Amino acid sequence: MRLLKDRIRKDGVVREGGVLKVDSFLNHQMDIDMFVEIGKELRKRFAGEEINKILTIEASGIGIACIVAQYFHVPVVFAKKTKTKNIAGDVYTTQVESYTHGRIYDIMVSKDFLGPEDKVLLIDDFLANGKALEGLAQLVQDAGATLVGAGVVVEKGFQRGGDAIRARGIHLESLAIVESMDAATGEIVFRED
Repeated sequence: MRLLKDRIRKDGVVREGGVLKVDSFLNHQMDIDMFVEIGKELRKRFAGEEINKILTIEASGIGIACIVAQYFHVPVVFAKKTKTKNIAGDVYTTQVESYTHGRIYDIMVSKDFLGPEDKVLLIDDFLANGKALEGLAQLVQDAGATLVGAGVVVEKGFQRGGDAIRARGIHLESLAIVESMDAATGEIVFRED
């Protein structure tokens, strides 16, 4: 997606340790016009698929998932990282490791919102080590639902997450795949450039 790659080159900041900051438009301050283009592109990439639910993980994926859901005309469910009084009753739960935060979270979804009749598209902002998508896929499996695929805005192709997800047979669509980045120069190289 040329528009996204151009925006990452313009506003993305490369930090040591394989960190790409795109918080000025993607996951802190959100550029809704960009999200609209992301939604349109993911709708094209999953055209013809039967999807009746979008699943993401809090927090950065929620905004993107909501805009994407407009193009599929389906609800969004997000996996919560903490149990609250609002989640009563039975939940599906699993653990995920966050690359960005360097910790393990329990994630959960109420059984009221995910079940065997659902055909689910996973949405997330970043794919690094793949643990968030693997955790979401596990929740879909535990619910007896059908995993249709996963849409990711930015994949770090130099990490193993994308390969691991594809090896599981999951239809993965990444809108921008970063092959390499250099914190010293700020250079970002994308796949298929």
